[in-house]
Amino acid sequence: MLAIRMQRNGRAHLPVYRIVVQESQRHPLSGRVVAEVGNYNPHTKKTVLDKESVEKYLKNGAQPSTRVARILKLEGIKLPSWVKEPTQKHAAAKHADKLRKNQPKEETVEEAPAEAPAEETPAEA
Repeated sequence: MLAIRMQRNGRAHLPVYRIVVQESQRHPLSGRVVAEVGNYNPHTKKTVLDKESVEKYLKNGAQPSTRVARILKLEGIKLPSWVKEPTQKHAAAKHADKLRKNQPKEETVEEAPAEAPAEETPAEA
């Protein structure tokens, strides 16, 4: 079975990915690639795809990875009905009750300025 996945290129801390068609049992770094159909730069969000060949491989049964499926959807390529739709991850805090925003507000007591004691005038004798 074929898979459409991303193959990492570039240098340290600056990845650039090739979008390749490959046997699904092979590791992306094995080098045994059926076809290179595009590339993706995550820093500039620039994507270059050969849409005709991507559609050809999708029609012939190539399964895109979740990240590649998201990229294809953003580029306007219609995915077949059997392709698993990428799901949105919802990060939930483990201890939400301990977050500062969920703590009760501390009441700040504003102290009214104490009235200055009235100056006593010396008593008239």
